[in-house]
Amino acid sequence: MDTIAAISTASGAAAIGVIRISGDDAFTVLDRVFFPAGKPMEQQENRTMVYGEMRDSRGDVIDRGLAVRFTAPNCYTGENSAELYCHGAPLVLRLVLEALFAAGARQAEAGEFTRRAFLNGRMDLTEAEAVADLLTAESTAAAKNAAAQLGGALRRRIEAVYERLMDISARFYAVVDYPDEDIEDLSREEIESALKFAELELTELLGSFQRGRVLKQGVATVLLGRPNAGKSSLLNALVGFDRAIVTDIAGTTRDTVEEKAEVGGVLLRLIDTAGIRETEDTVERMGVERSRSAAESAELAIALIDGEAGITDEDRGVLELASRCEHWILAVSKSDKLGGNVPLIAHAQLPEKLPAACVQLSSVARDGLAPLEDAIRALYPLGSEGRGTLLTNPRQADAVTRALHALQRAKAAYRAGLTPDAILTDAEDAISALGELSGKNLREDLVHAIFSRFCVGK
Repeated sequence: MDTIAAISTASGAAAIGVIRISGDDAFTVLDRVFFPAGKPMEQQENRTMVYGEMRDSRGDVIDRGLAVRFTAPNCYTGENSAELYCHGAPLVLRLVLEALFAAGARQAEAGEFTRRAFLNGRMDLTEAEAVADLLTAESTAAAKNAAAQLGGALRRRIEAVYERLMDISARFYAVVDYPDEDIEDLSREEIESALKFAELELTELLGSFQRGRVLKQGVATVLLGRPNAGKSSLLNALVGFDRAIVTDIAGTTRDTVEEKAEVGGVLLRLIDTAGIRETEDTVERMGVERSRSAAESAELAIALIDGEAGITDEDRGVLELASRCEHWILAVSKSDKLGGNVPLIAHAQLPEKLPAACVQLSSVARDGLAPLEDAIRALYPLGSEGRGTLLTNPRQADAVTRALHALQRAKAAYRAGLTPDAILTDAEDAISALGELSGKNLREDLVHAIFSRFCVGK
């Protein structure tokens, strides 16, 4: 393959910048730009840092730093590769990159390094997608899941199903094609066992998609309450800085304010809203309508009641709106000011759909958010169980869904007493879908679409 190069570190000034090179002529290109004190890089030890000068096409020194080479196939891309470590000034990085282009390399496309790793068999598609998930992880749980998936956790689970189905299919055709060979016939019990195993595994795997989506994208969470219930204070406390303006003046928040925060180990996409009440103020009324709209599309609502003021008719309207979400939590705010005198909320004051949890919280007291964190953690358990084997994107879920449907057709054919060849036709459809999941059977345009979302340099 032709030789590619790209800056791999983030844009902006930094102490150190890294430039990656990969391709058939990687070492030749490197030796035209990097000049160590001793022998050229093509003769240096593999995976050994070497100090030297980086020069442009005229021989002028751009910077002094380090270089390391990686010989194929035991490297990230599976082909000859190298990395240059220089000072992280954007100008320096650009000049070194231009020198590499003049020496015969070209600019790498987005995701091209990882794409080459996939095409060269260094990783399967689920592991390649885990690279992108790790780069964009916004919570601890998401990062750990991506790291485990990059280590092959999901691949191994898929392979177990793939190989079991492939085994019964291969044995059947071997008996048919080579009747004179001493190959044991495939029994119906073996077919049933393989189909049952595959169906159970894929059903459980598909069931993980919801957890994987929460890990990756977070939970759309709306903060609801009447004016001065403590919504903006809660938002600020959860994100860790003053994202929303907080005053004693009712109606301060006129529009929705959005921010992300990890709460109880769960990534929340928080939406602070205007206080819900009847008002003659045109701008505030528009804000209230946006609050209602945000509640309609949210997955989780946190309905706040001012603990000092107690529950009002406006609060009851808020609770009714919150109950329309998939999950909702009733939170009594300002518990630090109550001195233990928390207002009682009668069951009759609650909507028909009861809250998943009722908590007291304080946005200013130490550990004042612990009850809310516990409630969210209980609603969206994202423990270590199944880490790395969660489906995290619609492409994966679609492939597993098609494989599962094919297995269910095969199982129905088995129960109807059809011949093994009819049963295995559907089993082969499941094998094909699983091959797409891991990358064994993919169209070129789909490969391009998957890797185009990666950043340049990775």
